[in-house]
Amino acid sequence: LGRMKPVIVVHGGAGRIFKEREGGCRSGVIRAALRGHQLLTQGGTALDAVEEAVRSMEDDPHFNAGCGSVLNEKGEVEMDAIIMDGKNLASGAVSAVKCIANPIKLARLVMEKTKHLLLTGHGAQLFARAMGIPEVPEEKLITERSRERWKKNLEPDSNPEEFQKDLGTVGAVAIDSEGNVACATSTGGLSNKLTGRVGDTACIGSGGYADNCCGAASTTGHGESIMKVVLARLVLYHMEQGMSPEMAADAALDHMKTRVGGQGGIIVVNHSGEWAARFSTKEMSWATVKDDQLLYGIHAGERQTKSLGEALVSECEGF
Repeated sequence: LGRMKPVIVVHGGAGRIFKEREGGCRSGVIRAALRGHQLLTQGGTALDAVEEAVRSMEDDPHFNAGCGSVLNEKGEVEMDAIIMDGKNLASGAVSAVKCIANPIKLARLVMEKTKHLLLTGHGAQLFARAMGIPEVPEEKLITERSRERWKKNLEPDSNPEEFQKDLGTVGAVAIDSEGNVACATSTGGLSNKLTGRVGDTACIGSGGYADNCCGAASTTGHGESIMKVVLARLVLYHMEQGMSPEMAADAALDHMKTRVGGQGGIIVVNHSGEWAARFSTKEMSWATVKDDQLLYGIHAGERQTKSLGEALVSECEGF
């Protein structure tokens, strides 16, 4: 078999990305894509690459995942994450986890160290302890921005729905040189959500899905809408029917909009390394590395290009 050219695509969430956050979101997804791609070129697996890319965005306060997660109604951070291996459909997920820096790492451990697919809340916390994952004080995960927004949303005349437009789930999909695909998705969920709310991210087929036979997808947007149409699996279904990644993503987003009135975004790669980053919201930050080219954008129709060499130089200089 000819070796595949590895490809990685990442997103930093679909929604409204306000001007003052654009630069940070753009450099955050670029950094994540470059890190994941570096692993792939060193012979790393698609699974390692998507985990690394998502971990990089969890550590970046610009995104609603890990540090920078939005707060629930009680002012706490509760996070969801999923990872999936297209080779054997192995998957691991966690939901409503608190006080850990990188939920995606915990999701990977659920996949590799348990017979289960999804651990939640207190049980996930016990498992994290057993695996020696350090607990971080909640304050470490809470940014000024999240705290401000939480307060705003508590005001009697506030409309948290308005702020939901600015979502920021993070995700990655990749194909490695062996032709294996993988996906990973992580989020802090909805601002001022009910305690214990689990969105699409932790749910297999909704927040993400990966199958070597077809490809891999990671989603972002209004979680409840995504769950109703099982968005990630729906995209792959369209590709199985012969659609290109771009057509499949558009068809799935279109269905979600017409059927349940939901908006969102999808990144996808198929088994031959074709990719797409599509969204029905105002913006979605995304980046991809393929064939020594970095491509990235935020606004509809925007597609900027840099050679990989150029991108790595500016990455070292901190943009």
